[in-house]
Amino acid sequence: MPGFLLHQGATVLCAHGGQSQPTAPNPRVKVSGQPVVIQSTLYNITACPFTTPFGTPMPCVTGQWVSAATRVRAGGQPVLLQDSQSVCVPNGTPLNIVITQTRVRGV
Repeated sequence: MPGFLLHQGATVLCAHGGQSQPTAPNPRVKVSGQPVVIQSTLYNITACPFTTPFGTPMPCVTGQWVSAATRVRAGGQPVLLQDSQSVCVPNGTPLNIVITQTRVRGV
């Protein structure tokens, strides 16, 4: 599916509302003046309020992307799109891309 490319300044939240930021975006390719993010980039998650039904805290810590663009690459790696899918560790919930740039699309 085509979608807008994900960049460093995009708003990405875990399923519970925790803030997420890429650890190392690709510095050579930029959209809207900010580096794009490739599939192998981990996302650090902060302030996740998730607790188990028993009241034990189990916040999302990192997010790993499992799908990305099929035709657009940066540095030989697939770039992330607005509809890319991810999994958070340790509880397996997804990251949600809330806001991203809207000028550059990829497939």
